[in-house]
Amino acid sequence: MMPDSIDTILQLPQRKLVVAQSDVRLDKQMKNEIFILMVEESRGSAGGRAAGSGHRRVEKIYGFSCDAGKCIKFFEESDQDRVDKFDIPYSAVAMDIRLSDGRPYVVQGIVEPDFVASYRSVISNLK
Repeated sequence: MMPDSIDTILQLPQRKLVVAQSDVRLDKQMKNEIFILMVEESRGSAGGRAAGSGHRRVEKIYGFSCDAGKCIKFFEESDQDRVDKFDIPYSAVAMDIRLSDGRPYVVQGIVEPDFVASYRSVISNLK
């Protein structure tokens, strides 16, 4: 697997949030747009956020466009000012996905076409 393939990024041990147009089934030939928000853990945010201490900050965002069994990375950003323009989905839940080889995998995320559309709009304004 390539270091920045969608499968590799999804399986990194770092905390992440997945925002997708539709269910993430990388082993199927379906069209999908998937954003992966890499979360930086601050001290105090591990475990159960005692009294709200610690915060979640997205430090990097990847965008993938999937079709016909292939996912192409079309966006990658780690500049904090630009990353901060993306809304974080606080309603993310444990989400069952399938990797390209068909293996089930669980990530934190949300299937929300409106979020995907808003991310597209942010990206077009960054250019």
